[in-house]
Amino acid sequence: MTAPAVTDRPSVAPADLANVAVFAALIAAMSLLPAIHVGGLTPITLQTLGVMLAGLCLGPWRGAAAVGLYLAVGIAGLPVFAGGKGGVAALLGPTGGYLVSFLIVAFLVGLAARFVVRRGLTKLTFVWFLLACMVTRVAVTWPLGVAGIARATGKSFGDLWATDFIFWPGDLLKAVVASLIAVAVHKAFPRLLGR
Repeated sequence: MTAPAVTDRPSVAPADLANVAVFAALIAAMSLLPAIHVGGLTPITLQTLGVMLAGLCLGPWRGAAAVGLYLAVGIAGLPVFAGGKGGVAALLGPTGGYLVSFLIVAFLVGLAARFVVRRGLTKLTFVWFLLACMVTRVAVTWPLGVAGIARATGKSFGDLWATDFIFWPGDLLKAVVASLIAVAVHKAFPRLLGR
């Protein structure tokens, strides 16, 4: 009789796959809700709410996997991006930088959420979640989003950097909602991030 082989790879539970698929579908559904056009090249959508929720609820790897699945489905041509768009053209257009930022944001917000949740839920959990969402908004989404617009339009980053400010109040509201929902999810499912 031989001993089973030991691998360094973690096993993927069916629940993990289901959570990734559900959050990818949630992001897709939020991107298909009517967008608000504010005169710029990129509309205001609820995609960022879904991305923040994926990271806050699932952690870094599963949150990024959910966003990656959403992006893969959209790049494959299914109309899951804002305005019912799909295909590689969406990545090459003005919103491409924002789409790329989603993957990084979900991972970084997920890292922060895992760190906070594993130390126990407190009254400050909401504040830490909100802070993680807004820091990644400023440090990742803003520069990558503006860089995508600059690349697609041929304008300079310097000329466009202030155009993103119009999204900030809505993103703050979405971060508040995502943080409130994530705190409730972790109270209801305390083992979701391995607490």
